[in-house]
Amino acid sequence: MLTRDYYFDLPSELIAQEPSEKRGEDRLLLIDRKMRTFSDLMMHDFPSLLYKDSVIVVNNSKVRKARVYGVSETGGTVEFLFLGREADGAWKCMVTKTKRQKTGKMYRFLQHDGNDDATTGRIVRENSDGTRSVLLSDDEGEAFFTRCGHVPLPPYIKREDSWSDETRYQTVYASKMGSVASPTAGLHFTKPLMDEVKAMGIPIYEVTLHVGAGTFLPVRTENIEDHHMHTEHYEIDGQTAESLNKAKAEGKRIVAIGTTSVRTLESASSYNHRLEKLTGDTSIFIHPGYTFRFVDDLLTNFHTPESTLLMLVSALAGKDLIFSAYKHAIEERYRFFSYGDATFIRG
Repeated sequence: MLTRDYYFDLPSELIAQEPSEKRGEDRLLLIDRKMRTFSDLMMHDFPSLLYKDSVIVVNNSKVRKARVYGVSETGGTVEFLFLGREADGAWKCMVTKTKRQKTGKMYRFLQHDGNDDATTGRIVRENSDGTRSVLLSDDEGEAFFTRCGHVPLPPYIKREDSWSDETRYQTVYASKMGSVASPTAGLHFTKPLMDEVKAMGIPIYEVTLHVGAGTFLPVRTENIEDHHMHTEHYEIDGQTAESLNKAKAEGKRIVAIGTTSVRTLESASSYNHRLEKLTGDTSIFIHPGYTFRFVDDLLTNFHTPESTLLMLVSALAGKDLIFSAYKHAIEERYRFFSYGDATFIRG
């Protein structure tokens, strides 16, 4: 399988730069795997598309305001993306002008108003993957990011973050801090929609997978099988796993909200269709040829050409059906990517 086989031409004006005016008022393309058809709907139609024996799984990871601007000792402005804490207390960061950011360099960080923050940083390691390990002078947890952090919008959104992104780039059920990108399928959910689903007797369970910056990395190998996936941490509560295992054993349909929920469930499940490894770091790469062990249906956004996420949905629905649906979506002017419209891939 070749990476170029997953390319499609997407007009740039279809890449959503802003969320819909009101949360949940997005279009929804139903992709029916059994009928090999697709239908134009709206997100408020989603509950009516669920089978009565469905259970829903969402990713409750919360996006950190992880993008911070610093000024070096020589006066240059450097952008830091704080990926996560390391064992020695330093933060692993992606940085701009990477080759210039050497071990020992000091930085003062900028607050939202442009003033210097009291917290400074020092590079303590240059890592083999190109990241830098940064030790903060005052480790006060999330308060630093509240003062200095910006919402880490994906690179295809060609604008600076705004105050509205602090809520709109966060799901309504986000609770566990740790992601540097939103599990964007969940952005379509409102509390009334969730209440409607629950009133139908369909339970909603939460898992956690902290989305890393690697989710935006392109596949650079010619052959798909040669691509090495990034690693992300996931957790499933024991009681949640017990409930989901019971649902699966009873033949109920597992509906994943977003590809991060898929990666969590498939990483945790064994070949006898049970969730067993409830916490860990996953680098699972799902592409055509993969046999799904736990997930049946998927609500997700439209994905970028030649991406691992496009390969994942092709594994679930078949490449031909996905590409036909995407061609239709482009013709019908659907909005693509993080702030765009949704697809529901149903069996």
